[in-house]
Amino acid sequence: MLGIGAFSKICMVSVKTLRHYSQIGLLPPAYIDPDTGYRYYESGQLSRMLLIQRLKRYGFSLDEIKSILACQEPDLLSHTLSEQLEKLRRQLADTQTVISELERHLLSLERTGDMMSYQNQYEIHLVETEPVCTVSSRQRMGVAEFGAYYGKLFEKIAREHLHPTGQTLAIYHDREFDPADSDIEVAVAVERSEASMILPGRLCVSTTHRGPYSSLSDAYGAITKWLETSEYQIADAPYEIYRKNQFDHLPPEQWETDIFFPVKKQ
Repeated sequence: MLGIGAFSKICMVSVKTLRHYSQIGLLPPAYIDPDTGYRYYESGQLSRMLLIQRLKRYGFSLDEIKSILACQEPDLLSHTLSEQLEKLRRQLADTQTVISELERHLLSLERTGDMMSYQNQYEIHLVETEPVCTVSSRQRMGVAEFGAYYGKLFEKIAREHLHPTGQTLAIYHDREFDPADSDIEVAVAVERSEASMILPGRLCVSTTHRGPYSSLSDAYGAITKWLETSEYQIADAPYEIYRKNQFDHLPPEQWETDIFFPVKKQ
């Protein structure tokens, strides 16, 4: 048997950590001396400890690791690891997007000497929009749920043999925005005779955002600043039309989103 110090050294994990793992039932020692309270581990526990360390590197919490170690179903274990793999891939893609954004910000700063110069990239236009005929779905949702609701719309389109025209959009009906829970209407443009919701044509302030959705707020800020010095005020819910996105097999820096704020004169 190995004393806790020797076991700690072999596994390259602190004694404090081993005591914590014992306390939460993740890796109890094989034997505790009743007189001294000293903890001992069997060599066979090395494999369990090494697996715990690997699962931690994969990003699992200690509670999740306990569940994994208790599971005896290979299919369930495979599913759990596969889900974590996809999660890590998404995190990697998100990190790469942030790196690209930071690189562009740095270039802008070096070119202009202004930390906020990247915010001046937006051209603001006052436009009369055309009506958009759509099928839509409106409910309280988080932005992370967009994909699921768009999926249901496209299932409806296929089931009812509708004819999409290529535009997807989202309308934000709440006065305040909560990315986890907002009144949002997602829509897909279809032929007029098939529409269940027609977005009316009207006077709008508009701009185009090029890049990932995580920085859409820059475009909204640009429109807001324009409105502050104009004779117009917001008249209805803003909406976005997704011109280029991941479904076009483009990287996030090449996505294009048109943003529209319906307005009227003050």
